[in-house]
Amino acid sequence: METMNRAFEKVKIMVGMEVEDEEQRATALDDSSSYAFMDEFNRNCTLSTKQRLYGFAICFSAGLTFTLLSMLVFLKPIKFAVAFTLGNLLSLGSTAFLIGPKRQFTMMLDPVRIYATAIYIASMIIALFCALYVHNKLLTLLAIILEFGALIWYSLSYIPFARSMVSKIMVSCFDTEF
Repeated sequence: METMNRAFEKVKIMVGMEVEDEEQRATALDDSSSYAFMDEFNRNCTLSTKQRLYGFAICFSAGLTFTLLSMLVFLKPIKFAVAFTLGNLLSLGSTAFLIGPKRQFTMMLDPVRIYATAIYIASMIIALFCALYVHNKLLTLLAIILEFGALIWYSLSYIPFARSMVSKIMVSCFDTEF
């Protein structure tokens, strides 16, 4: 059992979670100071490391499954948009199991990626709106393309220097001077 606990602590360190001992956890729960909404939500979402990894694996595999299944209905843009967006939401939510909802939220609102996050979430809303309310296949297809591009740009924001590198490559590819 001790070996499993050490292994889980190593996994916590790898995914960026803080390893805390039982005394710190007890004092954090006994502290009755005023918390913000996210602090309160994060405090109530206490899961063991094993539960967090299971939650991540289940949520991520469900998101990946929905995303891959959306390819089967690619020629039906409305069904594709719903399945693809649901897959993206599940995959995005899976990381909240690893690092916690508060840290996920603060990382999404980090000044480096605030615009990428806003465009990504807006593109998901637009894709669902076009698919479920407007029922226009062309608008839905354009919204899916926007969502896919926003997903790539948002994902690149977590890799150091990736967005600047991709920007430079795109500029050099589309440079018209010879």
